[in-house]
Amino acid sequence: MKIQAIRGMQDLLPRQQAIFSHITTTVSEVLNSYGYEKIGLPVLESTALFKRAVGEATDIVEKEMYTFDDRNGESLTLRPEGTAGCVRMAQQHGLTYNQVQRFWYAGPMFRHERPQKGRYRQFEQIGAECFGMAGPDIDAELLFMTARIWQTLGLQADVTLELNTLGNSASRSAFKLALVDYLTKFKDELDEDSRRRLTTNPLRILDSKVEKTQELLISGPSFQAYIDPESMADFEQLRRLLDARQVDYRVNPAIVRGLDYYNKTVFEWVTDTLGAQNTVCAGGRYDGLVEQLGGKPTTGIGFAMGLDRVALMLDGRYESRAVADIYVASMGEVARHQAMLLAESIRDILPGLRVMVHCTEGKFKAQLKKADASNATIALVIGDDEVAQGEIGLKHLRGDSQQINVAANDIIEHLNKVFF
Repeated sequence: MKIQAIRGMQDLLPRQQAIFSHITTTVSEVLNSYGYEKIGLPVLESTALFKRAVGEATDIVEKEMYTFDDRNGESLTLRPEGTAGCVRMAQQHGLTYNQVQRFWYAGPMFRHERPQKGRYRQFEQIGAECFGMAGPDIDAELLFMTARIWQTLGLQADVTLELNTLGNSASRSAFKLALVDYLTKFKDELDEDSRRRLTTNPLRILDSKVEKTQELLISGPSFQAYIDPESMADFEQLRRLLDARQVDYRVNPAIVRGLDYYNKTVFEWVTDTLGAQNTVCAGGRYDGLVEQLGGKPTTGIGFAMGLDRVALMLDGRYESRAVADIYVASMGEVARHQAMLLAESIRDILPGLRVMVHCTEGKFKAQLKKADASNATIALVIGDDEVAQGEIGLKHLRGDSQQINVAANDIIEHLNKVFF
């Protein structure tokens, strides 16, 4: 019986990995240009971290986490998201109180969900988190930055920004009571998930995809009526900044996010190109989270971008970089040894070039086919004639030019002129 990948854990084949690398490089360059510093976070954290930060009544904690006891009997969890770990890290190392920080990170997250296109049990994210900035200007910076990422990736026409404000904790509590009071009257008409959430996480009912539930919500209490004046003023200022920068957006009162730590500004970048998995980047404010995890009161805001979904959007329009710049072909044992040594010399003197050597025997015609398949610019050819004359054959693969012979001592100089 063949062993295969665990369900929902995807293998990244070379083309997929190339797209992922392209996205990560592009996003990191934008983040760095805004002064964000890269950090690394553990894949494993204490289960208590996510229960306290994400919320015990959330779907993530209740149903989706990979949790187990280690040999010491401590409950550990594969991280389902990055914000909680980032807050834990910043607090543990004294990087939050009375300080301004901008961090970013990248890596795999884990949730036991039903696998489908764009949703995997191991998925890749890039996240950015900011601490110590209370005003809506940092909210605007995050949205300016993500808009710039889409523009740099060439995806600006495929995404739409949706915004909402959840107010402060008192706003949410008051609205939550009103929502529960209203929906309890229609409990029998709610879908199964919404009935369960009515007693565990009522705000999540707002983004239910069930049509009947949405119809009931139309006549229910309005979240906007419960938003505190300070949060509403911040939200209006954020909108003015977005308008001034001409960043298009849509206010969507149904955005509540699935994690308990959010307050004030929340947002989602959505697309209509991926079917049901339409959110490609999302985040918001979590001003009480540092304190909730035992630190001093510190404001925070961040976002997470799903690389798997962004990669799906780029697939079909992304042209992978060639595997090699130079392909070295040879015929015969002496020539094959010279080919290996030549390739090492090129790597020593011209380290920016990628050199692929054909190893083991093979007909020249077959080797040149492989050279062409690698998308290399040049093939270097060494056979008995070339060895005898102290030359190396050179053929440009991206045109119809004939092979020319270059003195072995001059090949580095020739390559330098071609590539640089």
